[in-house]
Amino acid sequence: MAARAVIRFAALLVAAMIIGAAPALAQTNDPNLTQTEIDCLNRGATAADCIKRDTEDGSGERPGAGSAATNAVFLPALIVDLFPNPVGGGQPPLPTPDPRRDPASGALPPPVPPAGATAIQAAAAGGPIVSPSDLVAAEPPRAVVGDVVPDEVLVTVEGDAVQQIAASFGLEVRSQRQSQLLGATLVRFGIPDGRPVGVVLAQLAADGRTLRREPNHVYALQQAVTIVNYAFERIALDARGASGENVRIAVIDTAIDDTNPALSGVIADQFDAMPDVPIAARDHGTSIDGLIAGVGALKGMAPGARIYHARAFEGGKSTMDVILAALDWAAEQDVRIINMSFVGPKNDLLGVACRNARALGIVLVAAAGNNGPKAPYGYPAAFDGVIAVTATDAKDGLMQQANRGAYVFLSAPGVEMVAPSGAGSDVVTGTSFAAAIVTGAIANLLHAAPDRSADWVEKALAATARDLGPKGRDNDFGYGLLNIEAAEAAKE
Repeated sequence: MAARAVIRFAALLVAAMIIGAAPALAQTNDPNLTQTEIDCLNRGATAADCIKRDTEDGSGERPGAGSAATNAVFLPALIVDLFPNPVGGGQPPLPTPDPRRDPASGALPPPVPPAGATAIQAAAAGGPIVSPSDLVAAEPPRAVVGDVVPDEVLVTVEGDAVQQIAASFGLEVRSQRQSQLLGATLVRFGIPDGRPVGVVLAQLAADGRTLRREPNHVYALQQAVTIVNYAFERIALDARGASGENVRIAVIDTAIDDTNPALSGVIADQFDAMPDVPIAARDHGTSIDGLIAGVGALKGMAPGARIYHARAFEGGKSTMDVILAALDWAAEQDVRIINMSFVGPKNDLLGVACRNARALGIVLVAAAGNNGPKAPYGYPAAFDGVIAVTATDAKDGLMQQANRGAYVFLSAPGVEMVAPSGAGSDVVTGTSFAAAIVTGAIANLLHAAPDRSADWVEKALAATARDLGPKGRDNDFGYGLLNIEAAEAAKE
């Protein structure tokens, strides 16, 4: 009996030990606990003591505990359990590293091209020219999801295997061309049997003859629906001395009304990237070109600049293959600046084209987007090496509909400005038009000193912008409001 009692007591003791240890193990799956609280619990303290100890005021409520959990995304419990707490619990969590920066100096490394590589080859090999950035996103950027052409994919191919690939995968070749910026043949394959785009992309990924495979994404112009052009004053540009004479600028947009007096003598050449689509509207493109280099009563930021205009949008929409064709044409015109007043999802082909255009020394300017404070990142603005522009009003307030995010680089006037349009003139609002203001301002810099590089332009704009909002670069205004007078005085 005594032996049986000892055994029963030992069993009860083991059970009590297990129950006592349970809270220190089970809490690792609670998404509402911080790492400090988890470490505290693992040291044997109670949850109440941990929470009280970890709050600033001792109230027992974690700072920001309510809102953070709402938008957070958590790993499944099974995966969480695969990662044990670090040795030495209670230590502050290590900072999240920026993989681009050198661990010792914190500096961004310069791209290292392979021996004998051209600028485009160096960029394509993974050496993008990175925008100066002291603002690293706290979480991976969410890209615009965007629509796609439902029965098409875009593929880059080396060699003459296009027809063989089409036959192997039951696809039809709808168009193909050699892309300068992509450095390969770009093929638009049709999917005649109704397979989903994602399935076809997965099938093509296994074929070594294909280099890159992407959906044919749909992009949208960034014009907000809607009083005189106050931009000259706000960006410190003297309207009397403004000039972009002989600076070559490409604009990718809608068709334009080249009979508008504001565009008289402004358009050097035009390219239609969608010749089979009838032209229904010319307003947006006319406004963009006019704000950049308009003449007469509706004077632009850089009169005298030479605009190379590519029509790539109709009904406010375009597709990736059309935009890439326009970008290739722009690069062939030896332009110094490309204005892209549109936004869409992240697309690898567009990223490569932008990186390679930047490697050629082209300054890339894009609209940050008009989709609101909680909108995902908009591309091409969010690619490294692209100057992402947001819009401000006559009192330097941020446009309410503007996108926010670490990728926003610069602010410029873009709310309720008078601009030329297909109907003569109109009041326009949107980050599209703020991007045009920045493009024209950069043309002034390049007119004054043609040898200035794209890197110099980018750094000068960042260093001389007038800070708005929180001190330093922020997600709303970027580096701040464009100040062209200060940028002009910046030293090499």
